[in-house]
Amino acid sequence: MTRKQRYKTIIDYFHERQPVTTTELTWQSEFQLLVAVVLSAQCTDKRVNMVTPALFEAYPDADSMSRAGEEDVLKYIRSVSYPNAKARHLVQLSQKIVSDYGGVVPHGMDALMTLPGVGRKTANVMLAVAFRQAAMPVDTHVFRVSHRLGLVPKTANTPLKVEKELVRNIPSELLGDAHHWLLLHGRYICKSQKPACDKCPFTSFCPKY
Repeated sequence: MTRKQRYKTIIDYFHERQPVTTTELTWQSEFQLLVAVVLSAQCTDKRVNMVTPALFEAYPDADSMSRAGEEDVLKYIRSVSYPNAKARHLVQLSQKIVSDYGGVVPHGMDALMTLPGVGRKTANVMLAVAFRQAAMPVDTHVFRVSHRLGLVPKTANTPLKVEKELVRNIPSELLGDAHHWLLLHGRYICKSQKPACDKCPFTSFCPKY
């Protein structure tokens, strides 16, 4: 099977069975999604969803969080990974959103990446999920699944190289959905330690199987 055929088979499968898919993070505004994605770095969505309701009740927008102290934010997010750094980033990015963007989360990749704590993956999540733009965030799940299923060559050894391969091979209008298809497949089926190959529909052509 050629790589082009792999893409078509996988995309057709998910498009037929999971036509509507989105992030498992809970959010009600662009700012809240940004906060949740920053918190989700090296942390589970389940854990993030446990802490954000109280956090968002106290600080529902950039203006309110920009006026909080790091210790104030830390009280709400202490159970996530790297809470001290994330509390600092959340206060600082809120201040920058207020001072530089009038309290509105910017809609462009370059502008998003000027915000403290926001890297390329986080910016791509915002583009794909909040702004419905053609973007492919590459987290550990997407990176792993892309390699295991032979969607990218071994030389694609960084998230950016994987992103470029996926963007080149997946129709732009499906990029956001494809991100979630690959992510969820990696989270629940093609897991890092104990992949559930018996539940995977792609074993017939999976190089790792």
